[in-house]
Amino acid sequence: MDVDGGGNKRVFHRLGGPQSDPSKNQKVCFHWRAGKCNRHPCPFLHRELPPPPSQQGLNGTASSKRHHAFAATTDGPSARNRGPNNFNGGASSTWGRTGGTRVFVRKMEKVCNYWVQGNCSYGDKCKFLHCWSMGDSFSLLTQLDGHQKVVSGIALPSGSDKLYTGSKDQTVRVWDCQSGQCLGVINLGGEVGCMISEGPWVFVGIPDVVKAWNTQTNSELSLSGPVGQVYALVVGNDLLFAGTQDGSILAWKFNAVTNCFEPAASLKGHTLAVVSLVVGANRLYSGSMDHSIRVWSLETLQCIQTLTEHTSVVMSVLCWDQFLLSCSLDQQLKVWVATQSGNLEVTYTHKEEHGLITLCGMHDSEAKPVLLCACNDNTVRVYDLPAFSERGKIFSKEEIRSIQVGPGGLFFTGDGTGQVKVWKWVADPAPTA
Repeated sequence: MDVDGGGNKRVFHRLGGPQSDPSKNQKVCFHWRAGKCNRHPCPFLHRELPPPPSQQGLNGTASSKRHHAFAATTDGPSARNRGPNNFNGGASSTWGRTGGTRVFVRKMEKVCNYWVQGNCSYGDKCKFLHCWSMGDSFSLLTQLDGHQKVVSGIALPSGSDKLYTGSKDQTVRVWDCQSGQCLGVINLGGEVGCMISEGPWVFVGIPDVVKAWNTQTNSELSLSGPVGQVYALVVGNDLLFAGTQDGSILAWKFNAVTNCFEPAASLKGHTLAVVSLVVGANRLYSGSMDHSIRVWSLETLQCIQTLTEHTSVVMSVLCWDQFLLSCSLDQQLKVWVATQSGNLEVTYTHKEEHGLITLCGMHDSEAKPVLLCACNDNTVRVYDLPAFSERGKIFSKEEIRSIQVGPGGLFFTGDGTGQVKVWKWVADPAPTA
């Protein structure tokens, strides 16, 4: 692939979040809980203490694999890396119950416009936020500037020290994970609709084509067949699936002998564009602008169920253990579970005040499952699962369209301004005896 050199002077610090101060009293600040602590520094904690060890984690320990944060629910080598779309957090059915969970104290939930411009005269006394997030569980490490339009895909190929970001500015940028410098810009001639990585491969969806790059061999392939923009990509059962603007889902299979991807199937059923795909439990799930979710067998590639409970575009689907999570512009996040008959039914509905854009699942610093929900009010809500108790919020100048899990507690967000932010989960201090 042709890469034009580019530069970025920001440093991608990967030293982790701030360490807890042993001199601090291991007691939660009463005024912080009330949302009005003005002591800097405060001698007490501005975070909730973790629960006793017997209550910690649905999955025990965090994964140490490189950005494979959660075990996939499918079998075989194709299930290795599902990124933000498929993760394992342990079985539970206590959806929406908040007993014994963390308490997130709401403050003035607005970022100071003057602070953004660099000229707020109130300083620490300003009643608005002088940061891009609320909550003490994660921190902003750095931001990567360069894209001119919305970031529509983020990928970290296995075995690579490069971060790839795609945008509707028709480019893919390649970043060095150690320095944060932009190593190059790939001009595609079409808006990037989505981007994923699987092993050493990076797949990018643009109008009428899927681009495939092998980061180890530097080979480049173009997969033709899509009609219109490619909005979603996923790998399952050794097949690459692409959700397209005309409502089709195209599938390719890699032929190692010819070193190319051969067309394998075309899945028909949706009447409008397919904008979200996920693989789990030997099923392919597709969300569409026609307000439906279709469930496909990975063995027969036949549609075995259609879910029609959403009333607007199904923007994102996510697998968590035996559950399917879906979100829509109808302001609802639905949790689905299989009945004895094998069909999916809604077991819990979480409602937001704004339309939902994308979902991402990962583990926090205590190996507990958390859900990141991007909404079209330029925020990302962070929730504990399965209780849906709020952990914090991430703010942005424009909508966050892309969220990607990274190694070592890192995660990435890409927004409508073209900016990519790098975040890290912060370790909570151990409670005193």
